[in-house]
Amino acid sequence: MDTRSQQAAIELLIEWEIDGRRHHNREYFEKISFWRDIFPGSLSLKLPDSGGNWVSETFPPGELVPRWSQDHLHTVNRKDLKLHRKHGPAIGIQGGRHYPRLIAAGTAGIFDGNMQPLRITELDEHSVTIDLNHPLSRSPVTVSARIVNDLGAGLEHGGRCTEVLMDALNAGIGLEALYPPDETGFMSDGSFNRMDDREDSLFYETARLVQHLDRTAIDQVSEIHGRFLQPGMQVLDLMSSWVSHIPESVTDLNVTGLGMNADELARNPRLSSKVIQDINLQTSLPFDDRQFDAVICSASVEYLTEPLAVFRELGRVLKPGAPAIITFTDRWFPTKVIELWTALHPFERLALVQEYFRSAGNFTDIETETARGRPRPEDDKYARQQAFSDPVYAVWARATG
Repeated sequence: MDTRSQQAAIELLIEWEIDGRRHHNREYFEKISFWRDIFPGSLSLKLPDSGGNWVSETFPPGELVPRWSQDHLHTVNRKDLKLHRKHGPAIGIQGGRHYPRLIAAGTAGIFDGNMQPLRITELDEHSVTIDLNHPLSRSPVTVSARIVNDLGAGLEHGGRCTEVLMDALNAGIGLEALYPPDETGFMSDGSFNRMDDREDSLFYETARLVQHLDRTAIDQVSEIHGRFLQPGMQVLDLMSSWVSHIPESVTDLNVTGLGMNADELARNPRLSSKVIQDINLQTSLPFDDRQFDAVICSASVEYLTEPLAVFRELGRVLKPGAPAIITFTDRWFPTKVIELWTALHPFERLALVQEYFRSAGNFTDIETETARGRPRPEDDKYARQQAFSDPVYAVWARATG
């Protein structure tokens, strides 16, 4: 029997829409086998001979993940939940939020160690209702795939078959769906507390001239910014630092950097003007109405303690139809990040930022994008500790004016 098969590095693009908000999930797989690994629908037939072109298929609700069912709602005793951890405080649960299924292991057919998410829909002193329906159980999903690098034929020895798409869907895709505000508790008391609640000027008085993201993630952020920025634009880089992650190919921009450290801003070659301001103390922005053609904010939104006030200001200083692009990853300063941020699943943080845009009241056309799974550069200082590049999460919306 011939055990040789075509292997390739591939990229998946998963697209779906709920309540008029479009979501895009990019997943990269460094090495898959067309002989062993599983693709849904006709993709397994189209992809091997696609020559690097995108191939796509749209799946109706219930085809990729089980269709929504009342049978997937379970009420369990609160005392049966496994909320204690070996290290650190017990897990605090809240209605409307997502948690790993392992907290309910032994109930509702959940096995120990199951990291797939569940959602708590109701809870009281004695019982908790958990929802095991996949967030995309009611949505059509379009899946596109392309070969990034054809690795040729290789020997196969059997082993685990990877359901390429399902591995991605079960890792949290869909948790960015935005629920009604009263169903999430995002804005509850304590959400915006921080471990270090001193004025930020004390923390940022020392310049930190280091990259918080690896080179691949920086390129991803720059590529996202490049879709919106054009020569001649007036751009606000909110919570700016010594790098703005703007593609070198986009020139002739007038970029205003608002940040906390003068030395960092002085070293940023993309800035045309600089403003020093702690927007957690002073949320009003010192700019005219409708002054900017775009706002970018990279790896900083998680530090906002008055996010709704700041986002309203962004809507004010942007021209009608102009975008605000918020990007972040899974790296932050632990003492300055808000408590809510660390309690949320990474995809759920996308829902939180969408809530900022929605609650601000002067934005529309909210979209999200994620990019995960690319290999970490070999010369990166964390290459021996982490195989993958820092994941990139993005939310953008357009000002209504």
